[in-house]
Amino acid sequence: MLMVTGEYEHSIDEKNRLFISNKLRSQIDVETYGSNFYLATGSNGILCLYPEKYFQQIALVGAPGMGAPDESVAFERLSFALASKVELDRQGRLLINEKLRRRANLGTSLTLVGVRDHIEVWNTDDWERYLEDNLNQYHHQVAEVRQHQLQRQSRQLEL
Repeated sequence: MLMVTGEYEHSIDEKNRLFISNKLRSQIDVETYGSNFYLATGSNGILCLYPEKYFQQIALVGAPGMGAPDESVAFERLSFALASKVELDRQGRLLINEKLRRRANLGTSLTLVGVRDHIEVWNTDDWERYLEDNLNQYHHQVAEVRQHQLQRQSRQLEL
């Protein structure tokens, strides 16, 4: 199972290369998911980095519940047009072209965030603002999940 976690601060160098730390890369099994990645625009315009073999699996599924054929065509067209295969160099860096940087509002200071099956590439200021806006809700959700889990364990012990 693919599980990518953590947040890592990096910067883009003068040649538009982004270093992906070994600590982050080591969370992805190369045998299962490959050593290359796909950069794709995700929800809310966030740039996402998917392991190659995983991206190939999800790209072929398409969007569920697409109503009109035109919507399906548009989704497919944009999904593939806005994704690109990238390879890391020997130092663990990948090239992010200027057009992608502009579309994803990326400066030079970036935060890479592990989000289960992919890595999100955030402008650091935007990530900090997102945390500020959503951290209280997350704390509440964690408390609810923990309470639910404790109740479930208690019921199992009663059996």
